[in-house]
Amino acid sequence: MKDLLKSSYFSLFLIVALGFMLGRIKIKGLSLDVSAVIFIALLFGHFGVIIPKELGNFGLVLFIFTIGIQAGPGFFDSFRSKGKTLIILTVLIILSAGLTAVGLKYAFDIDTPSVVGLIAGALTSTPGLAVAIDSTNSPLASIAYGIAYPFGVIGVILFVKLLPKIMHVDLDKEARRLEAERRGSFPELGTCIFRVTNRAVFGRTLAQINARAMTGAVVSRVKHEEKILMPTAGTLLQEGDYVQAVGSEESLQQFAVLVGERREGELPLDHTQEIESLLLTKKDMINKQLGDLNLQRNFSCTVTRIRRSGIDLSPSPELELKFGDKLMVVGEKEGLRGVARLLGNNAKQLSDTDFFPIAMGIVLGVLFGKLNLSFPGGLSFSPGLTGGVLMVALVLSAVGKTGPVLWSMSGPANQLLRQLGLLLFLAEVGTSAGKNLVATFEESGMLLFGVGAAITLVPMLVAVLVGRLVFNISLLDLLGTITGGMTSTPGLAAADSMVDSNIPSVAYATVYPIAMVVLILFIQIIASAVY
Repeated sequence: MKDLLKSSYFSLFLIVALGFMLGRIKIKGLSLDVSAVIFIALLFGHFGVIIPKELGNFGLVLFIFTIGIQAGPGFFDSFRSKGKTLIILTVLIILSAGLTAVGLKYAFDIDTPSVVGLIAGALTSTPGLAVAIDSTNSPLASIAYGIAYPFGVIGVILFVKLLPKIMHVDLDKEARRLEAERRGSFPELGTCIFRVTNRAVFGRTLAQINARAMTGAVVSRVKHEEKILMPTAGTLLQEGDYVQAVGSEESLQQFAVLVGERREGELPLDHTQEIESLLLTKKDMINKQLGDLNLQRNFSCTVTRIRRSGIDLSPSPELELKFGDKLMVVGEKEGLRGVARLLGNNAKQLSDTDFFPIAMGIVLGVLFGKLNLSFPGGLSFSPGLTGGVLMVALVLSAVGKTGPVLWSMSGPANQLLRQLGLLLFLAEVGTSAGKNLVATFEESGMLLFGVGAAITLVPMLVAVLVGRLVFNISLLDLLGTITGGMTSTPGLAAADSMVDSNIPSVAYATVYPIAMVVLILFIQIIASAVY
């Protein structure tokens, strides 16, 4: 058995299997889920089992890259809408960690290298450790980091797991509420028919009355006498004609003012006409504006609505198309076939996984993480492995497409790679932290461990109090901000496993790069000011 445990792949999968068994145990409705892997890994590490660092780094880049790819499109929206609040909370987290450390330094007469090492360990920041060592030129920083690191990992996981229970918040219900709010920012689209009674439009074409620009509604078909027509720019409106339009309630009201009497219902389709839902899967069409396709002129077809990420969007000519958009198109059957060929409409392509963007994106992220950025005043900053991969993934995902390369992944592929990466990372981090856990306590006593635990806990408590009482932000945003502000990837994993929503991931991605820079700055200030 000892020989088997020396085999890293056997130990790895044994840790994962036992972790999942432990994670499924519920006590008063609380379970550790995937986070239990790290506790099993700590135990294995204590008994000398080690998972190679390379496997952990491989898992880390997979996990962080898939987080960035998923969070990218929502990251910039989140930054615009909540960025100021989340940044303030992040700075408060780092500031309270620094003040706690300095206060306890003077209270217990702890040397400065140990203090900055404790800060880096309590916030599980490897770049922070590098700066602490560089600023103090002392091995004490590394020892203190090793003491604080285990609780920095475990403490955030337990805090994230317990917080919803303590605050009596149902995360799934909270996610549904926030999703409803997000949908509410996009007006619901409806369909109505209108009888042409306004004399001002009699004998005029749809292009002449400029209905789309004037009202925001989209004309999907016209009934003249007993004939159903597909609308074109040259379609004439006559007294008594019926027009079917799609749009928000406000745009439909404006359309009634422009055209005439509003009626409920829909116009029937002629036997040669159909309405179809078509998928955009052709790379050439991605990021093109809808108006550039000229579907009405080229195919006599009209897009009535576009569904993206569960939301119906009004099909304005300026709307940029994205991979996986579902376009509701009405027109003659032959024209619809042409539109389908133009858009791709290949459902299989949505589920296929192209590994080139994944590999290339991670390569770019690792290279970016190696850069050393210098600023006035002697401050230098390197994004590191986590920061580099995350920032590159966010940018690539937001760009969406570069030439023939799509910087996106299907949902199932993203989930699988994320889970795989996370398990590798947790197993390696746990065994590394467990290796010297008991020995460190015996050598250094409980004082530094207690100080490190305080540096971990105080910032999270400050974030909860300020986030909920002052800014009143949702618990899902708060969980992502806390894990990002604490630079805790295992903490994010714990939050991610608790709810089927990417809100914590988006908040984490929003604040993580800022937290990393501010933490490095604070460590340098503390090291130079009190050393």
